[in-house]
Amino acid sequence: MRDTNFKTPPKGSRVNVVANKITYDAQTKIATAIGKVVLVYGKYELVATRVSYDQRNDKMTAIGEVRLREPGGNILEAERASLMNKFKDGFAEHLRLLLTNDAVITADYAVRQDGYLTVYDNVVYNACGNCLTSSGKPLWQLRSRQVTHNEKEGVLYHKDATFEFGGADIITLPSFSHADPTVKRRTGFLSPKFSYASVYGVGVEVPYFWNLSPSYDLTFSPVITSEQGLLGKAEWRHRLASGEYNVDVAGIYQLTMGSDAAGDSRFRGSARSQGRFEINDNWSWGWDGTLVTDKDFMDKYKIDSRDEAIDKVYITGLNDRNYFSAQALHFQSLDPDDDDSTFPTALPYIQHSYTLDQPVLGGEFGYDWNLYSIRRNDAVFANDPDLPLTNVNLGTDQTRGIANLRWQRQIINSMGQVITPFANLRGDLYVTENLPDDNNLTEENDTTTRFQPTVGLDMRWPFLSNTEGGQHILTPVTQFIASTDEKDEDKIGNEDSINLNFDTTNLFLHDRFSGLDRYEGGTRINAGLLYTFLSENGGFIRASLGESFHVAGENSFTDGSGLEDTSSDLVAAVAIQPWDSLRFSYQVRMEEDLSDINAQEAGLSLNFDRFSASLFYANVDADPNSGRPESEEQVWGSAGWNFSGGWSVYAGARYDMDSSKLIRDTVGIGFNCDCFNFRLFYEEDRADEDEKIDRSVQFSIDLKSLGNNIGSLPNQ
Repeated sequence: MRDTNFKTPPKGSRVNVVANKITYDAQTKIATAIGKVVLVYGKYELVATRVSYDQRNDKMTAIGEVRLREPGGNILEAERASLMNKFKDGFAEHLRLLLTNDAVITADYAVRQDGYLTVYDNVVYNACGNCLTSSGKPLWQLRSRQVTHNEKEGVLYHKDATFEFGGADIITLPSFSHADPTVKRRTGFLSPKFSYASVYGVGVEVPYFWNLSPSYDLTFSPVITSEQGLLGKAEWRHRLASGEYNVDVAGIYQLTMGSDAAGDSRFRGSARSQGRFEINDNWSWGWDGTLVTDKDFMDKYKIDSRDEAIDKVYITGLNDRNYFSAQALHFQSLDPDDDDSTFPTALPYIQHSYTLDQPVLGGEFGYDWNLYSIRRNDAVFANDPDLPLTNVNLGTDQTRGIANLRWQRQIINSMGQVITPFANLRGDLYVTENLPDDNNLTEENDTTTRFQPTVGLDMRWPFLSNTEGGQHILTPVTQFIASTDEKDEDKIGNEDSINLNFDTTNLFLHDRFSGLDRYEGGTRINAGLLYTFLSENGGFIRASLGESFHVAGENSFTDGSGLEDTSSDLVAAVAIQPWDSLRFSYQVRMEEDLSDINAQEAGLSLNFDRFSASLFYANVDADPNSGRPESEEQVWGSAGWNFSGGWSVYAGARYDMDSSKLIRDTVGIGFNCDCFNFRLFYEEDRADEDEKIDRSVQFSIDLKSLGNNIGSLPNQ
């Protein structure tokens, strides 16, 4: 039961009165305050032009511009009000009640009983302060013959309630109830949603929320579809003392099947659960798991748009400079064109990093180790026509252990130069099974060990200049790095270092591979120039330019990476933000002689008052060795305009310039004000190779203060 004791002032609370004139009649025992009267009793504050108190009957009467602020924050305005029994009982005439959620109750008469039950007659309820029609009426309102407010339950009960929208009667209900502002989570129906998709036709979703306890709840969201019947959806949420978890399920028994969208099975469904729990201040554990009957169910029914699901159970520890993570991972594709037999399971996958808090040889010393054991059903052969890789062989089983010692020391000399010597010492152990060779034959097993020392020097010399417009920082950077050559890369499966995108973000990394199965060997020099301008108004310009030179030893990179030659491609980037509402960025990778651009990306974002927009462009050459068999050139963007009066429009699209194909487009319209929100979106998706268009429409309405009282689960 809800606690309402705060409504009654504590025993012995004094009544403080400020007024222009106060009189007391000893015979009738009536005290009267006249003028601008301000009365404070506990957490109640009463303002009126005349207040009288009948001591014999314990009755207080306020007249003239009465304004009563209650302990919970609600404000009562009335022409006349009477309060009795220490404010537990009373009545008011021609009143307005301003609730803490900005909703307003207007009534002819109200009676309060027992300190928690108030009955209003001839009531108008609305939450529209500024959202009005052309005639000046609220956009929507409820007119009820009677409203009962039960503060113990936190519910407003309406009798003979008529819902008005835009000044017109929409529907009349004999009874209707909704939560008051003190309720954050309440059992009941939520705002409906409307949608359309190619697979199921028109869909109407009517969510129902069960507030089963303060620590757990259930939301059941059935979707009635025109072509496939009833789609059931439900979400269970549970918060415990140390964390929380949820379970999302969906399922349907289709009326039709056999089409590309509907699939070959009548029953289709999915389930996903996520959880995270704190063991103590340093340790936590959790999970994320997904089950599906078929790969494209969640996408077709607009439940989840992921292309890949990573199921995992994990434990993580973090304490100052000490980090540990252990996971069990299972990768599954949600793309019908992918072969699940080549997707691996990793059990375990462990990472640990520790940095000593005491200096060693004047610098920072630490160690890292990494362990995984991967298994898949089928080996992956290079040049498999069904896979986008041309130079990668993966076995059915691989266990890897890596240990690395690292040291670095930062030195700043008298000229302001920042000199950082560093060193790494790494050792690897691999055990592989059924790893294909160059002849597409698989070996039973192989054990491989590798050892790599690395030493290097990072030198930076920042030059600062202050001008009238702001501060300029110009920093030349030079790195010298020497490692032993990468060995035996053909004897192991490259599980985590396939993707490579050489640009300014990894120009100065000691190892530019994305994972640990490959490492960069040989001797190289990285050189570049960094520039930053910080404007006095908060704007900035950041620019960088650089190149890498492989001067000795074996080069670990292949054609198409931009790092395969003695001199790498030039990489450059610039980001310009003259003020918060405008930002432009561009990065490029080009041939050293500037004869050709191999990769470039550009982006522009605007946000000016009512208008916002973004536009992006990317053009990247093919790199089959990194899983990009063909060049890619795409442009995408979005734009929105907020009209006066709460209306807004939105549009977005993605276009493939290589295939002259519109991949995805969407357009939407919305209205938002202080009491009402509605959105309508239409989307077309042409990402499937069969060129079929997947169309969908989504429509939602939210009457603020009347629904969607879900909220987050409170901490236990």
